[in-house]
Amino acid sequence: MKIAVSGKGGVGKTLLASLLAHIFAASGYSVLAIDADPDANLAATLGLAHPEDIVPISEMKDLIAERTETRPGSIGPYFKLNPKVDDLPEKHWQKLDGIRLMVMGRIKKGGTGCYCPENALLKALMSHLLLVRNEVIIMDMEAGIEHLGRATAGAVDKLIVVVEPGRRSLETARAISGLARDIGLKHMAVVGNKIRSQADRDFLISSLPDFEFLGFIPYDQAIVDADLANQPLSDASPTVTNEVKNIYQKLAATKETAGLK
Repeated sequence: MKIAVSGKGGVGKTLLASLLAHIFAASGYSVLAIDADPDANLAATLGLAHPEDIVPISEMKDLIAERTETRPGSIGPYFKLNPKVDDLPEKHWQKLDGIRLMVMGRIKKGGTGCYCPENALLKALMSHLLLVRNEVIIMDMEAGIEHLGRATAGAVDKLIVVVEPGRRSLETARAISGLARDIGLKHMAVVGNKIRSQADRDFLISSLPDFEFLGFIPYDQAIVDADLANQPLSDASPTVTNEVKNIYQKLAATKETAGLK
């Protein structure tokens, strides 16, 4: 099963991605978590020690130069578009409680210089992870879905957009939906977060009438307190964790998972 989690910054997508990773791993699945958000908070949210020491793949200049035959930032007309990447996960992931984590780093955009080698390596690596590896992959994406393309969109079983009761969050969800359609990513759902009342649920449902809702995560100050104290969020709130377990059950029910354990 391949799951991508996206949404506006601050809505709780990293929290959802980390809890799903813990729940899938606790249920006996082989789990690879991918941090594809430039803010790179998934390691800390999962509870890894010293997450600040993790170097994103996109910043490993020697590795990029070796695999693409072009050093990042250099002026060169030729580089490998399909570099070797199948050995990179085992060499560069971090492990915690049955979860393996890879931090991808930022996709470089046009106008920022010669960053094509980084993009070539990241896209080849993402294709390998989604199309070749047979395990549960949970990707914490930025508000865009730049790490995905037409070649890999079909491998994503579910794109989950996290929203909160707020207009900007809803606008981001609609924009992500448009991006997903552009690359042929058809399986999309929404999770409401920071829900304080039935009115919040009703607001989200009425505002996104054409979207499938997987669940509604309640607001819990314990999550905020744990985050401020730089503590792992996986055990901070039983109420939140129970709702994510319900979301996990829905995801597992929508995909034939025999053979993934």
